[in-house]
Amino acid sequence: MATGLTISTGRRADGASMVTASGEIDLSNIDAFAAALDDASTERDGATVTVDLSGVEYLDSGGINVLFAHADDIHVIANPVLMPVLKISGLTDVASVESAGPRGD
Repeated sequence: MATGLTISTGRRADGASMVTASGEIDLSNIDAFAAALDDASTERDGATVTVDLSGVEYLDSGGINVLFAHADDIHVIANPVLMPVLKISGLTDVASVESAGPRGD
């Protein structure tokens, strides 16, 4: 059974690309997440793409791999529950990542 994921793309007030996801990112929906990031990265015009994961409650290794593939081009705003896995994976060492809430990590 597919896991619920909502993805929207758009532009911030400064014109930079933004991808917002909510729900769970896993094998059942990783292709849609990857496609959204690929599209946003293509349209970024040199600006960093903001990836808002503040509404994501679960992120599997496939989702982390997609983020790594775009590490040079993204700024991630993560649900605080995701911060430990993003740190352990090393993503916080190669990409701009911040917690969306209080830092309890």
